[in-house]
Amino acid sequence: MEFKDYYAILGVTPQTPHDEMKRAYRKLARQYHPDVSKLPDAESKFKEINEAWEVLQDKDKRAQYDQIREGGFRQQDFRGAKGGYEQTQEYSPEQAAAFNDFFQSIFGGRQDDFDFGGQAHHRHYKSKGRDFHIKLALPLTTAYNGGVETLQLQMPTTNEQGQTQLQNKSLQVKIPAGVLSGNQIRLKDQGGKGVGGGPNGDLYIEMDIMPHPYFSLHQKDIHLTLPITPWEAALGASIVVPTLGGNVNVKIPPNSQSGKKMRLKGRGMPGEPPGDQYLIFEVQVPSANTEQSKALYEQMEKEMPFNPRIGLGV
Repeated sequence: MEFKDYYAILGVTPQTPHDEMKRAYRKLARQYHPDVSKLPDAESKFKEINEAWEVLQDKDKRAQYDQIREGGFRQQDFRGAKGGYEQTQEYSPEQAAAFNDFFQSIFGGRQDDFDFGGQAHHRHYKSKGRDFHIKLALPLTTAYNGGVETLQLQMPTTNEQGQTQLQNKSLQVKIPAGVLSGNQIRLKDQGGKGVGGGPNGDLYIEMDIMPHPYFSLHQKDIHLTLPITPWEAALGASIVVPTLGGNVNVKIPPNSQSGKKMRLKGRGMPGEPPGDQYLIFEVQVPSANTEQSKALYEQMEKEMPFNPRIGLGV
């Protein structure tokens, strides 16, 4: 029975932090990549490295593996061997069966590829390429209307020496109308190159909506602080208001105050249902910078006595 110590394969210990273990895996995967390495056993080592990482990266799989390892497969007697180690401990048929059952439960019972009761049989290894994740800074108007964005990317690739390099790549991405920050678009086969004829990975693009000069996005709703004059606020008025879908006519109710909200139904981000646009009134007072304007304010003070601080008890 050949027991595989996944920790030893990656050159780590059970106490190694996850991030450090991940770096060790990536380094070995680059070193023994079948498309890069010239070593005769590169393919089998690459498969073994990925097999170890598939178990150790997953909390539940790792816990199962550790339980079996602690129960009888712990490496106790090693002697030096060129390029690795040899194990001299013998295992019972029950122990061998336990690990064989574990492996089949993890990897789907691929007995034609592996037989832990005897000799290992390695087929040509196929693996999907890495998925890549990026963020796209998107103008609010594009998020609302949709459109096509051209991306200039630098994608990591592995050269023949096993070194990671950046390769320039241009992609056009169709943006659906109504996307929000955090939404993702998947570009199939635009990620890392597959191994051994396996499929390429995918590219995931996360939307990051940029701030707008006067609109603000609140989930699917649009907020706009709307400046109005004192006479529009007091008397009411019909005014033109911008929305992301174009200008609309709005009636300001009489006696409106700063902070009052008005809802424009369906004028927010597109969707099923669409969001709304909210107008937040902000009464702005003209400056008294001429003798005539000063006289008008003095007349208002006499004819319209008003104390806005009466509710403060002063």
